[in-house]
Amino acid sequence: MAEAKAMNGKTCVITGSTGGIGRVAALRLADAGARVVIVGRDRQRGQALAEGLRRQRGPDTAEFFAADLSAGAARSALADAILQRHPRIDVLVNNAGGMFGRRTMSADGLEMTFALNHMGYFHLTHLLLPAIRAAAPARIVNVASDAHFGASLDFEDLQNEHSYRRLRAYKRSKLANVYFTYELARRLEGSGVTVNALHPGFVATEIGVRNRLIPRLVWSLATLAAIDVEAGARTSVFLASAPEVANVTGRYFDKCRPKPSSPASYDEPAQRRLWDISAGLCGLDPATATAGL
Repeated sequence: MAEAKAMNGKTCVITGSTGGIGRVAALRLADAGARVVIVGRDRQRGQALAEGLRRQRGPDTAEFFAADLSAGAARSALADAILQRHPRIDVLVNNAGGMFGRRTMSADGLEMTFALNHMGYFHLTHLLLPAIRAAAPARIVNVASDAHFGASLDFEDLQNEHSYRRLRAYKRSKLANVYFTYELARRLEGSGVTVNALHPGFVATEIGVRNRLIPRLVWSLATLAAIDVEAGARTSVFLASAPEVANVTGRYFDKCRPKPSSPASYDEPAQRRLWDISAGLCGLDPATATAGL
């Protein structure tokens, strides 16, 4: 198969890949010949997945790194560990995320939805960017969501301190993913690194019951209309591996096809403002935050 030849020997880092669509993406990219770097918080499931892939496909096929991507120190330690093993990264799939029923704070003092869903993508990408550039042509894939439609960022309340609402916080974080995708794509233009975002669909995962967000029975009924994780992972795998999108960058995809994101998501001044704030929050110089350029 064409994808297997294209991915043979390539290194793919997939965050949030111990379960759900991230796990399926790791399996399908391994099927396509890639070496997969599995990142997640669940050490038991991550190690089991990596060990299973190594048994099936060889000792260099997969490895697991445990990390809480809501914390800056954990992201830095993770990046150091990955870069020691992999000076070249062909694909980064930013997939880890969550919804939180109550407003909680990360180790860095940031609201958890913003910390994990946005800062996790922004900071880890920058830390791994030198290795991604070294592998060019390379790809960055950001799992966003159509939940960003209808959302707008309140730059005076990025940490959701005023009247916290779990769905609004989630929708804003997904808009931040799209902002980040478009701004990074512009900054990496001509580098050989593409950056795209995607909507995975309404997927039957545990995100709704994690952190006691929604009662399990209610979530079970809601997910009767959901797609399965195989379908949910399809666009991530497509953007990570398909030859036909090798040169496509700065786009938003759904069902393996580009489509317009929300009108608000094309606000370039807002994209740059979020970039500058995010860089400052993780100690990067906003002007040089695309390290390695």
